[in-house]
Amino acid sequence: MATESEEKSKNILQEFKEFLKNYKVLGLAVAFIMAIYLGTLVQALVKDLIMPIFELIPGATDVPWNQIILSIGTADFLIGHFLGEMITFIIIAFVIFLIVKLASKFEVD
Repeated sequence: MATESEEKSKNILQEFKEFLKNYKVLGLAVAFIMAIYLGTLVQALVKDLIMPIFELIPGATDVPWNQIILSIGTADFLIGHFLGEMITFIIIAFVIFLIVKLASKFEVD
């Protein structure tokens, strides 16, 4: 006959298995990892392919886009870096929008 502590440990193990199943933790972990790499990919897209287009505009600037700085007194505002981060955010938000729209079209939960 099982002791009370063995039954509690089995109950906890059973609860943990149910938790993993009910909350689809493995799927969440996979989605989290994919999101990290999607973010990295989008950052590379913005940094390496989109923002250099601004450097092709004649007379736009003599410095790379990510080094555009607005200095007021002793404060330096990293305008180029912020612009790159903002574009990255917009692209990531748009990609997530497309994924959700596609998932709802195919009725994927």
